Amino acid sequence: MTGTRFARMLSAGIAWAVLGFALLPATGIAQQKLTFGIPGIPPVFAGTIAFVAEKEGFFKKRGVDVTVRAFETGAAASRAVASGEITVAISPTPLIVNQISNSNVKLVGIWGMENPDWLIGSTEPNATCASLKGGAVGVDSLGGARSIALRTMLVGCKMKIEDVQQVPLSSNVGAAMVAGQLKFGVLHVDDIPIIEAETKKPLTVIITQKSIRPVDHYLVMVANQDELAKNRDAYVRIVAALIDAERFMRNPANFEKVAKYAEPTGRTGKIALEALKKYLDMEFWPHDKDGLAAKNLEAVANIQKKVGNIKAEKAAPYERLVDPSVWRDAKAMVDKK
Repeated sequence: MTGTRFARMLSAGIAWAVLGFALLPATGIAQQKLTFGIPGIPPVFAGTIAFVAEKEGFFKKRGVDVTVRAFETGAAASRAVASGEITVAISPTPLIVNQISNSNVKLVGIWGMENPDWLIGSTEPNATCASLKGGAVGVDSLGGARSIALRTMLVGCKMKIEDVQQVPLSSNVGAAMVAGQLKFGVLHVDDIPIIEAETKKPLTVIITQKSIRPVDHYLVMVANQDELAKNRDAYVRIVAALIDAERFMRNPANFEKVAKYAEPTGRTGKIALEALKKYLDMEFWPHDKDGLAAKNLEAVANIQKKVGNIKAEKAAPYERLVDPSVWRDAKAMVDKK
């Protein structure tokens, strides 16, 4: 083989290698093992979007290797992000606002869910706000998402958190009510058909968070600020996969599949389908937006100041709470033809 011919072959080989790397979805990114934390064991229905992104291959499509992991509470998931144990987590917005404001925890929101579905329900047919006085109310954990929602909704009942007894049960509040262990609980919309099917009786809705706070915020997906700065591209790709998943979930042709992917939440079959439709109608998962509207997050901060969870002078500004640029880059990635 002549030197000229060898040089031509070597040059061609290098060219093919470079082309091969260029065609990979995300060179270097796909090899990383990333973890997405969702709240509740079993997980709350909000986590369905993460299961869809995982099972439908949207994470892999965007070039990241992501495992979805359930945590006992959203608080536990956010602590795991802050410590660097996991990559991202969906956690209660009031909790994140409090953590950042009071302790400057190195967390920042990159995607969110603006519409809470919290309510206080009772197995007593004639229960009212007054019935709650001195009663035991099921929550996830003291200071957890349901506990914070309870404190908020009690304001609408002209009561304080000290007026009730909180019973921490993770995401098993509905099960405790079905078993007759509790008469009152902080519930999600999708808890209602489960309880009614098991008890064969209608659930009494005492108050909803939406009724007293039309502008609100439910969950925020947080990243560790330091890790985001070091590996921003991976976070953009995770959010891009969520945009893919939300669009997939919104298509009626995919409803049966999505209901199947929701099985880890304990919602199956007809109940999962009904829950999915209700949540899509209320835009539970943000549709073609980041879910991080300033007015919603500021409303949460204001109520947290009002109930004394954060001091007014410590309240973190909107610019510290979120990084909307991650979603903007993810949206551009998804829309790129």
